[in-house]
Amino acid sequence: MRKFVTIFFLLASTFSRAQDTSFFKLTGKLEGSYTDFNVDNLGNYYLLSKNNQLKKLSSKGDSVGVFNDVRRYGKLYSMDVTNPLKCLLYYRNFSTVVVLDRFLNTVNTIDLRKQNIFQVKAIAQSYDNKIWLYDEQNNKLKKIGDDGVVLMETPDLRTIFNEVPSPVSLTDQDGYVYLYDPEKGLYVFDIYGSFKTKVSYTGLTDVTVIGKTFAGRRNGSLLTYTIGTLTERSFPLPAIVEQQNKCVFLPGHLYVLQPGGVLHFTF
Repeated sequence: MRKFVTIFFLLASTFSRAQDTSFFKLTGKLEGSYTDFNVDNLGNYYLLSKNNQLKKLSSKGDSVGVFNDVRRYGKLYSMDVTNPLKCLLYYRNFSTVVVLDRFLNTVNTIDLRKQNIFQVKAIAQSYDNKIWLYDEQNNKLKKIGDDGVVLMETPDLRTIFNEVPSPVSLTDQDGYVYLYDPEKGLYVFDIYGSFKTKVSYTGLTDVTVIGKTFAGRRNGSLLTYTIGTLTERSFPLPAIVEQQNKCVFLPGHLYVLQPGGVLHFTF
């Protein structure tokens, strides 16, 4: 991962000096009508249709699996595909997490309400194959097991901050857990739940963490911030990427959801 991160930002630095969006090369398009999508680190696509059917395609476009059990849980709120062997689907209206295997077969279903957890906007896979979530009812970052039982939690964050976060994304990466609130910024914890730092980096969408570099987009640019070095960079995105399009950033790859399908850029 460290090697990929180095290559990723060396290339980005060259691009920044050139200030030329032709640095992004359109290499493919996956046609179709989708409402949401994601891509794992093996290049597999997870595509959500208008009727909430989830399909998984390989990087070459071959079918890997389909998840059709959509009526039971309603509208999908988010998905985490950090681990290609384990997909997390979060149905916020039902406070339910559905765990799928690599073929999108159901492995487990976790009803958070059974643990008195009712207000969650962000979940994530943990380094040890558990699940992180942020409970907004009692303002705690929690780790739960496959049975939903809370294994670890932080103190009430109101005892630490004047304004508590309302994160829209969670990421477990290289020994740290990142909570991002677009209005308040980035909150960094270690994997034991101890608060480390806060970065007032607001207004970003499609945020991701690669190594110790936090990235997202704002006003037509990819913005990056490296924790510890205080290094900030901004790189203009291709003109075809509009604000309403969803983007997924991976080392050397940019994926963009548009009305006609998913565009794939390399750089």
